[in-house]
Amino acid sequence: MASLIGETVFECNGQAPAPSKDFYQLVITKKEVIWRFWKISLRSEFRNTNPGELRETHKGYIDDDSLQAQIATVFGANIVSYTLNLCRGNFDYLERLPDTLLLYLILYLDLEDVAQLSQTSRRFEKLCSSDALWERIVENSCDTITPEMRALSKEMGWKQIFFTNKLQLQMQIRRRRQTSENLVV
Repeated sequence: MASLIGETVFECNGQAPAPSKDFYQLVITKKEVIWRFWKISLRSEFRNTNPGELRETHKGYIDDDSLQAQIATVFGANIVSYTLNLCRGNFDYLERLPDTLLLYLILYLDLEDVAQLSQTSRRFEKLCSSDALWERIVENSCDTITPEMRALSKEMGWKQIFFTNKLQLQMQIRRRRQTSENLVV
């Protein structure tokens, strides 16, 4: 699992809260925390200020309340909590898996569990609603997928097809056929 973690473990960029225009970058590597800042001001005393950088070991960051307060001001308390966990060695390996592998794993969940997983993060919400996942769920639950169903899925989406009962689906496919036949004539 350690091979899933690259040299850069976490990175985020942002601007300080208004009215400041200062720009910040936080990078967590395997060995250190890097805090970069750029003062952007029209005031003469800051006009020639060079960008700054602060580097600390993970242990140094855990003990540095001042740096944590600065990061909380720009990125919020959740980012501070998350980065402290990273510096303590608590990595979220599941978030680092590629989408294709996560989709494969999600296929083994019950539909209720898929719904709950979709509420845990934006990434899982996107994956659990994706056409790629629902196409595979439909393929696993149906004997055959006709070309008409594939065409209809482009209009409706695979999730909608899965939750549409068979009679309604057959009616929609029939309407689609009739419409395409009328266009040909």
